[in-house]
Amino acid sequence: MTKDFKRIGVLTSGGDAPGMNAAVRSIVRSALSKGIEVMGIYCGYKGLLENNMKLLSARDVSNIINHGGTMLYSDRCLEFKTPEGLAKAVDTCEKNGIDGIVTIGGDGTFRGATDLSRLGIPCIGVPGTIDNDISATDYTVGYDTAKNTVIEMVDRLRDTCESHARCNVVEVMGRSAGYIAIDCGIAVGASGIAIPEIPFDKEKLMADMIKHSHEGKRNFIVMVSEGMGKNFSEELTAEIEEKTGIETRLARLAHVQRGGSPSCEDRLIATQMGAKAVDLLLEGKYNLVVCYNKGKICVEEMEYAFQLDRIVKNKATKEELDALDPSEKNDMLARAFEKKAHFEYLYHLAETISI
Repeated sequence: MTKDFKRIGVLTSGGDAPGMNAAVRSIVRSALSKGIEVMGIYCGYKGLLENNMKLLSARDVSNIINHGGTMLYSDRCLEFKTPEGLAKAVDTCEKNGIDGIVTIGGDGTFRGATDLSRLGIPCIGVPGTIDNDISATDYTVGYDTAKNTVIEMVDRLRDTCESHARCNVVEVMGRSAGYIAIDCGIAVGASGIAIPEIPFDKEKLMADMIKHSHEGKRNFIVMVSEGMGKNFSEELTAEIEEKTGIETRLARLAHVQRGGSPSCEDRLIATQMGAKAVDLLLEGKYNLVVCYNKGKICVEEMEYAFQLDRIVKNKATKEELDALDPSEKNDMLARAFEKKAHFEYLYHLAETISI
């Protein structure tokens, strides 16, 4: 697909993440520096259906790099997923002279981008989600800030835990992935960490808590990923108190993790990803995800990213795996194994130093 680009669009979709504004700013200013206009599409794909957009100038994106959330707002739009909704979105792009779109968000956002690319609107994806659960990239925009927020909140909790000799079960976000929980659990010195990727031995945790309490330890933090399931945290909180005799309270940090001024890391990587996305569109490339792997900006095919995600999350069927090109299949399996091994290493480390 080759186009003479004169105007591109940018949108943010799904859950917001700190650093999205830095990506938007980079996309707008990178495009303008190349003589390309940028249409800001408001409220995600819903903005395409409602023609809710405006041309953005360099000044429109001034003083947003330090702000959390997204200046373009975000929404989830069921109508967009229908054939009629997609056709309407394509029509809106054509009427507004939008030659391609940079989409910022998670896997749902990228599926929408794939649909638009298939219908003639080239799209590039920039991963923006605090969950860090896009398997094709080591890092998603918003992840670092969310972790820093969790650490700050838990450090405050620990102060009062120590004063009152309590345990706090802290539930963090992450959807079905345990990245935030495992990293923050280690960083705050949690006594236990429960994530979907590794079997959780609650009996061992409680036995250790009793032992350490008798040795004089006064505070305990148990980090839980929301991916452990509904009511898991409530049930664990009650069971710890009942079986250990230690007063235990649940702290669900929830959406506070998605707010706040983005960290330096999120601003820096979002800026690089945004600029790369513009370059890819102008090179006539599309249906790609901008990634950050092994310390470098790189690119993956969206379809590859979707399939890798299914393998990493143990959702891929035998039929799906058999249908893959052997070399591509081996590459995906190796990457999935590497991610699993990293979780196991971190979990073992956490157990080793939790005494």
